[in-house]
Amino acid sequence: MAKVFIYPVNSLILADLVERFGHKPLTMMNQVREKITNISLDSPPINVTPEDPKIGLRYAAIEVPAGVRGRMALIGPLIEEAEAAIIVENSPTNFGCVGCARTNELMKYLVRDKGVPVLEVKYPESNEDARDFVNEIAEFLKSLPKEKPEEDEKVKEKEPAEKEAVI
Repeated sequence: MAKVFIYPVNSLILADLVERFGHKPLTMMNQVREKITNISLDSPPINVTPEDPKIGLRYAAIEVPAGVRGRMALIGPLIEEAEAAIIVENSPTNFGCVGCARTNELMKYLVRDKGVPVLEVKYPESNEDARDFVNEIAEFLKSLPKEKPEEDEKVKEKEPAEKEAVI
C-alpha cells in the first residue's frame, strides 16, 4: 500500500479513488482531525500547539506570511511521508481548495522535488474528459506497489522461521 499525496489536499474525490485502489491517501482532513481530537490542545478553536510554528518554519521562511507557514505545518509532513502523488491542475474550488496560491505553489514544488512518482492531470471539463481523468488515475494507482519492498523482505524472513517451528 503506497502513501499517496493528493493535490488539492482536501479533495474527497481523489481520496476516495486512492482508497478504492488499496492505497492510503495523505489528506488535510486527516491532519485536521488529528489536531482537533488531540487532548494536548488547550483551546480547540485555536488548534495551535507551540510546536506548530516550528514545523511550519521547516518549509517556509520567517518572512513568508503566517498563513503559508501554518498550512505547511500540516501539509509538509504529508509531503515527507508521500511515496507517490496525484496533482490535479485547474480544479475549481469545490473540488478541493487550500485557499492560498503561494501555499499551493510551494506544495507542488516540494512534491515534484521529492522525486516520488507523480501523476499530473488536468481537471476534466466534459464527460469524456472525466472518464479519461478517472482512467488515468486508476492506471497510475495500479502501477504503484501494494507493499513496500522492506515489508516483502520481512515477510520472507518470517516464513522460514514459522516453517521450522511447525516441523
